Amino acid sequence: MKSIFLALALIATGVQAAEESDSNPCDAVENDVQTLECSAYSRTTAEDLLKDNYKSLNERMQTAYSKNPAQLADITAKLKTAQQQWIKTRDADCAVEAFPATSGSKAFTIAQNDCVARMSDERSEFLESIGQE
Repeated sequence: MKSIFLALALIATGVQAAEESDSNPCDAVENDVQTLECSAYSRTTAEDLLKDNYKSLNERMQTAYSKNPAQLADITAKLKTAQQQWIKTRDADCAVEAFPATSGSKAFTIAQNDCVARMSDERSEFLESIGQE
């Protein structure tokens, strides 16, 4: 079971590591400690991108609806509600995905980090696609 989580972590984070030109904890992962560090790095990086894309989306809506305050308030409220609900769903789904591992273990943390990173990357792409001209 432990080797399965390690393999999944390496696969999930390997793609992101290949895209990064700077040195990061996902370069040359060879043991469980490095896998854990890489998964934490991947999660943080994905969550930062998600926050940036959410902020950019709100800025696009501000630009698009600046002349209509009622529509701007409506879309802003909808985006906030959707994002809050998505985060709750992501966290619940990732808890289920990591469930076979013991809560608090390295395998659990790696699985949860990798899930959050993957789902956050997917959500970032979705947010980035909204309101593009």
